Amino acid sequence: MNNLLTIFIAMVIINNMVLAKFLGLCSFFGVSKKLSDAFSMGIAVTLVMLIASVSTSVIYNYILVPYKVEFMNIVIFILVIASLVQIVEIVIKRTNIILYNAMGIYLPLITTNCIVMAIVLINSAENYSVLESIVNALGAGVGYTLVIIIMSGIREKLDLADSPKSMRGLPVAFLTAALLALAFVGFNGMV
Repeated sequence: MNNLLTIFIAMVIINNMVLAKFLGLCSFFGVSKKLSDAFSMGIAVTLVMLIASVSTSVIYNYILVPYKVEFMNIVIFILVIASLVQIVEIVIKRTNIILYNAMGIYLPLITTNCIVMAIVLINSAENYSVLESIVNALGAGVGYTLVIIIMSGIREKLDLADSPKSMRGLPVAFLTAALLALAFVGFNGMV
């Protein structure tokens, strides 16, 4: 149980995929303009990571390893992730068209979001069990959601601020992300 808590906290704060590993920046900067869109994107990415981690962990531990075809992991993982994102996209489109339109191109980009692929590769590299893979993915998803929500809140406030014209939009977002990354570095050595 202590190991699971360590994995979770490490993925949320210390090894945060966006601020420590610099993965998933496209959707991070693209969807963090509005708080509601950022929260929805965080939930969608977390959901895909959880389902992908369970699926790939079972496939890796119970099919690829016993048959000694671990070298096929990247190909299999890409197929699983792409299929899952298509399913999530169809479900969101049929249940909430406003959310689907708000996410735009970023929803299909979850397929190529390197965070999702990184999590399933970390799970297999660390030989995590299915439960540890779930905790790892949940921690990464919570970390991603936390950071994108913080960033969107700051960006909404910055849109109201009287900032220089050359700093509006992405320039101030990059500076904000750098300051957030520095703040999260303070958590290193915690676990």
